[in-house]
Amino acid sequence: MSDLVAIAYPDVSTARRVATRVGEAQKAHLIELDDMVVVEKRHDGKIKLHQPSLAGTGAAGGALWGGLIGLIFFAPLLGMAVGAAAGAAAGAASDAGVDDKFMKSLGAGLETGGAALIVLVREANMDKILSEIEVPGEVIQTSLTTDTEQALRDALANAGATAV
Repeated sequence: MSDLVAIAYPDVSTARRVATRVGEAQKAHLIELDDMVVVEKRHDGKIKLHQPSLAGTGAAGGALWGGLIGLIFFAPLLGMAVGAAAGAAAGAASDAGVDDKFMKSLGAGLETGGAALIVLVREANMDKILSEIEVPGEVIQTSLTTDTEQALRDALANAGATAV
């Protein structure tokens, strides 16, 4: 089962910077995500969801499988092209993760100009993740255990005390 974590930041650029760091942690296999979204409350009061596209991942996987199948039938480029197109379409069509209505309602509670990073965490090395938090933020919602949530709150508070 995945855990929901939503952390508020003063602006969208800060939330995006943290999202980039989370993406790097995912590449380093420190965290496994089901979804990651930056929610922005614009100055006009509108809520904007910034979601990374899953199409690129699907295209890469499709190209790999298409290329392998194409090699069998002596048409690897055609196989890769068809596989990439099918993978991209499947990635774009899938909208698994946190419900958009929920994210927008959560964003409505943000300060004007503020943003939040919402992640759906499948698995994480929490000790390593918590020790690498550098940007202060405010936990606005989680489904974590009480102890893990408090450790996250403490890490975010300590990041604020040591941030330059």
